[in-house]
Amino acid sequence: MSTPHDDAPLELPGPVVSTEWLAGHLDDPRLVLVDASSTLNRTGEALPGALLLDLDGPFSDPASDLPHTAPPAAQLTAAARDLGISRTSTVVAYDGKGIFASARVWWLLRSAGFERVAVLDGGLPAWVAEGRPTGAHAAPPAEPGDVELAPRPGRFVGAEDVARALDDPGAVVLDARSAGRFAGTEPEPRPGLRPGHMPGAVSLPYTELQDAQGRLLPLPRLRERIEAAAPGARRIVTSCGSGITACVLALGAHLAGREDVAVYDGSWSEWGRPGPRPVVGPETLSPRPGPPPPG
Repeated sequence: MSTPHDDAPLELPGPVVSTEWLAGHLDDPRLVLVDASSTLNRTGEALPGALLLDLDGPFSDPASDLPHTAPPAAQLTAAARDLGISRTSTVVAYDGKGIFASARVWWLLRSAGFERVAVLDGGLPAWVAEGRPTGAHAAPPAEPGDVELAPRPGRFVGAEDVARALDDPGAVVLDARSAGRFAGTEPEPRPGLRPGHMPGAVSLPYTELQDAQGRLLPLPRLRERIEAAAPGARRIVTSCGSGITACVLALGAHLAGREDVAVYDGSWSEWGRPGPRPVVGPETLSPRPGPPPPG
């Protein structure tokens, strides 16, 4: 016998859900809850029923020499199906650092035509701070999902598109990296990249869209931040270190009512390489080795 759930999808209140909303829907079979924590923020502690979504693995393109590049449609579809995501599923992503890598999952799926996806406001830290239960990650489902994903043009852009946006008075390129990395006063964590920023880009660290607890600012303040960084811009392109936290800015711009938003997938991992692309900042290459950060 069918149930009401068989015919009606679980609707989201918006692209961001509260811990209260999620707690009330954890047992809903239509929900697919995924932990998108980066390798730097990932722990064995998980929300009940959460599946591990690896942005360094099947949700990135292994053929690219850039980190976190969006995978081809067939690979993205297969990776999503392996997590049990179906056409009628509702996906909520969270991570171990408030809103960080979870926004990348939101952008990836929406950019491939899947709209019922949201991020958990405050992520795992907010959930734990409220004394809510945690456990180990769930095993992937035995039955794969049937979702079909196809990239929509213009959601992810390359370096040439960014160069055109920098020359377009109606467009703004927002950089989600820290103010120090933008200015070139902090060395780039990824070896071999030039410190500094694209000429004409605007600094908007992703942390400025969140409070101290990793929750997004209230909508009026969020709109103020976006408008101050991109006043009157008809188009916004977001960038960061490797395409992760650029999606936090894309989420903020979307919530602020901006419709023409794109993410520079290569971000500074591509633009900052030695080469002809112009950079504002110190001319020396980063001397600091070490493991790359996720965003």
